[in-house]
Amino acid sequence: MRLMKNTQLSDQINTQLNNSNQGMTVFAPTDNAFSTLKAGTLNSLSDQQKVQLLQFHVLPIYLTTSQFQTVSNPLRTQAGDSGSQLNITTSGNSVNITTGVVDTPVSNTLYTDGTLAVYQVEKVLLPMSLFGPPSPAPAPGPLKKKKAGSDDDTPTTDDGSASADASGGVVFGGHLHGIYVGVIGIIAAFYL
Repeated sequence: MRLMKNTQLSDQINTQLNNSNQGMTVFAPTDNAFSTLKAGTLNSLSDQQKVQLLQFHVLPIYLTTSQFQTVSNPLRTQAGDSGSQLNITTSGNSVNITTGVVDTPVSNTLYTDGTLAVYQVEKVLLPMSLFGPPSPAPAPGPLKKKKAGSDDDTPTTDDGSASADASGGVVFGGHLHGIYVGVIGIIAAFYL
């Protein structure tokens, strides 16, 4: 609640409820859920990321417990982007939420009035967009030959990073040719 007040998300929810006929669904983590987060998790987030985290706990539609059985996944949250979706699954009367980072049961109905539903969850819902694995580094560009007439015809990538030469050796920034010449010069000096 303190985080909602500090980020003014509670004001946003009130405004949206007054101006919409779709209602809202809020998933409220317990105090224990917040205390089990890794130390410093909330403090490491910017103000904008804190708002995004809270918005991830809000669906822009009103869902009853019976509607959890037939909901279409993934569900878009108030956080908006594609990394801010969650899935709801059911088994009998049990309801589970999956974010791609955490799974948690819906353990209790805290409030419902036909417009706003608030459900208790046992973990903080962590969105992929904030807590998912980092994107992999881009692959190196395609190999290309130096211009004809150049005294170094070793293939390199567009950015001059490592590439393989014809013998399978690794070229670091296109300088393997110079290493070969240097090694040959040392051997020739030793035998002369």
